[in-house]
Amino acid sequence: MEKETTKKAKAPRPAAPSIQKMRAAVEKAMAGGGPVRVEAQKSRGKFTARERIHYLLDEGSFQELDLLVSTRATDFGLKDKDIPGDGVITGFGQVNGREVCVYAQDFTVLGGSLGRAHARKICKIMDLAHENRVPVIGLLDSGGARIQEGVDSLDGYAEIFYRNVRSSGVIPQISVILGPCAGGAVYSPALTDFVFMVEGISQMFVTGPDVVKSATGEEVTFDGLGGSEAHSSKSGVCHFVAKSEPDCFRQVRELLSYLPQNRWEKPPRVANPDPVRRQVPLLEKMCDLDPRRPYRMHHIIWQIADEHKFYEVQAAYAKNIVTGFCRMGGEVVGVVANNPAHLAGALDINASDKAARFIRMLNAFNIPVLTLVDVPGYWPGVQQEHGGIIRHGAKILYAYTEATIPKVTVILRKAYGGAYIAMSSKHMRGDFNFALPCAEIAVMGPAGAIEILYSRELAACKTDDDKAKLRTTLACEYAAKFASPYQTASTGSIDEVIEPSLMRYKVVRALRFLKDKRVPGTQENRGNIPL
Repeated sequence: MEKETTKKAKAPRPAAPSIQKMRAAVEKAMAGGGPVRVEAQKSRGKFTARERIHYLLDEGSFQELDLLVSTRATDFGLKDKDIPGDGVITGFGQVNGREVCVYAQDFTVLGGSLGRAHARKICKIMDLAHENRVPVIGLLDSGGARIQEGVDSLDGYAEIFYRNVRSSGVIPQISVILGPCAGGAVYSPALTDFVFMVEGISQMFVTGPDVVKSATGEEVTFDGLGGSEAHSSKSGVCHFVAKSEPDCFRQVRELLSYLPQNRWEKPPRVANPDPVRRQVPLLEKMCDLDPRRPYRMHHIIWQIADEHKFYEVQAAYAKNIVTGFCRMGGEVVGVVANNPAHLAGALDINASDKAARFIRMLNAFNIPVLTLVDVPGYWPGVQQEHGGIIRHGAKILYAYTEATIPKVTVILRKAYGGAYIAMSSKHMRGDFNFALPCAEIAVMGPAGAIEILYSRELAACKTDDDKAKLRTTLACEYAAKFASPYQTASTGSIDEVIEPSLMRYKVVRALRFLKDKRVPGTQENRGNIPL
């Protein structure tokens, strides 16, 4: 009987001392602030910085930079603290297979506070994004400037702000607020193209509740002062709100699918299963609606968009105007539309600012704009006038006129006065301007116009019934002669009065014709200033 022989497994060869030293340093740096602080972070319902990067980027695509960078400051006990990474993780990776640069502040390390080394790491990754023409995403969770480093931390913020402005309109910049963001730190997100917040964990404010109370006597909570609800619906600082961190990262990934990598490229095109010639019979009901009856503009957008999908931007702010992205014929389109369900769709200060900045962002990144018009005018009132509606309203005029991207406009129902001009009218260099058969285009609405034009005739009426009948007759005559889309088309201010059911096809066909539009002599670099 032969003896069975077994080979003994060889013990793994120990790594060289230099490799062991490297691995130990990397392991310590990747541990962040240690298990106690990591557990404290999770007890607040928050992810760690590394978990956030994992959720945001394609699996296995993250390449970290400057892992072992550490502060050189020595005052106030910093000399005795070993802080590898200096409270921020930086690197590059992919979202949907496309390259991005990312930095994530680590609240477990000195509260994510920003010092000199911390700022240099962020600036380095921002420079990398700018030079390689890829988007940059900041995941912000920080206690603010590192007091122990004095003015060096303030100088670090200044360097970041400089890069925000330099990259504005060159590459997409996205800020994701995932904890506190206070003091001077809030101005970097404000300079970027899009700001995300998460309910319950995100706060942004220049001065905190305690300072507010001591200065003004007002008592307010952190969320009440600078939470997601305050900034998404009142201040307009926040563009998107998420219920949770995973939902937030899903939204960021979706937003990036509508954006190009930089100002020299166009947004990614996708295969389009939705027929371009798909008719929209529901739009024929527009012509049966009372001009004063409200409706949600979203229903129109959903009907004409590919697969009925619309990604709205700033949904809770200035609801009288709707902005967002959809695809038509597989191509990305930016939508700006009056919303009759709120303030009758009139333009006011906030709506003008919201639309103007969105249009300028579209212009910076080569995204065509579709304007859907149903506007009775500018919103009246002393507060609006004293708040500067003239100045703010002029921004939307400037944005449309400046834009050299393809501009297609459809007047759905009302387009009166200066607001008609502002909403990408023909003489503001709209490329294709269409109108539905029910559109009313005039200096003002028929009801108001006849009160001025026929004041003597109305005053001569002996009874209220006679006056009401005369008003109805005169209003119909005025609308037929001066507010008709056919009258406007006869002057060339409208290119075509279209069949409502063919609106999707007409828009897609126009955008395809305009896909290679170029305007000679226009400035190439167009920043996206926070209006």
